[in-house]
Amino acid sequence: MAARSRTEDQVKAALRAVEEAEASARDKAEMLMEIAMGLQAKPRAAADLEAAVRLYRTALELCPAELGLLAARIRARMGTALMAIPADDAGALERARDAFRGALEALSDGGLGEEIAEAEMNLGLTLQNLAGLGKARIQDAISAYQRALRTFDRQRHPKEFAILQNNLATAFLSIPFTDETSKMREALAVQAFEEGLSVVGLIDHPSEYAMLQNNLGNALQYVSSSHRVENGFRALEAYDEALRVRTRRDTPGAYANTVSNKANCLANLPDDPARPEAGNPANSAAAVTLYREAATIFESLGEHDKAATVAAAIDEIETAMAPMVRRANGST
Repeated sequence: MAARSRTEDQVKAALRAVEEAEASARDKAEMLMEIAMGLQAKPRAAADLEAAVRLYRTALELCPAELGLLAARIRARMGTALMAIPADDAGALERARDAFRGALEALSDGGLGEEIAEAEMNLGLTLQNLAGLGKARIQDAISAYQRALRTFDRQRHPKEFAILQNNLATAFLSIPFTDETSKMREALAVQAFEEGLSVVGLIDHPSEYAMLQNNLGNALQYVSSSHRVENGFRALEAYDEALRVRTRRDTPGAYANTVSNKANCLANLPDDPARPEAGNPANSAAAVTLYREAATIFESLGEHDKAATVAAAIDEIETAMAPMVRRANGST
């Protein structure tokens, strides 16, 4: 409540200052947009994002009709704030989608190529999230990403190119695997992750590098292939690369996600690829250790659903290992 009160006070002060300023309507609209961007940059709570949206809307009301590009830029910024608002329903995402589409209509006539591509990328992500809620078509998200790639290419914009490849890959993988094109989409997803990794490195773009390595590991782990074991060991290498960036101290949530993914992979791999019939007691034990570390972190972060999922995985592994443990101890 206190955080919301502080935010409300900031918004009222901003609106009052703009109203009293001796400035043109354009200047006032730009002032409000700057203040909203400041609130959005480091939000302390959802209230900050909601306040930013209010300021963007007021800026749009003040923006003269002839300044279509300024209005488009305000709408694009408002869309990013709406995307970030946590909600159980699709309302904020649908408003974000409409904001990006409205922005693109004006940006297409005089906007910079990079800002058009950024709006397309954000539209694609919004549509992808809406598709997950059954409110949009994933194919429309893929089309938006592909349009953004016309500008965000590997040579001039490696970071954006990598993010788009990651988004494309996750979009491909989100399509239900119910037809003969499923394997092709899986292959396209793996290829997209690898394309992204071809332009970003551990030193220059560590966050994007770790994201792509983690997601590549997931894709390799679950892809339907006759090379399941080989893909599993490739996935372990990808997770280890991600963990060169994601640490328990600096990024505990991301670290726990990757550790959990690695544990799942280990639990399904033989200790000796040349002798799969010998089982995987060593890998299973290592997986349990990793899962326990992830569960501790998830609990500390208040992510109880993830902690419960990990606990269930530990129970499943320990139940499967119990006969081997009894035999090793000489009991029946």
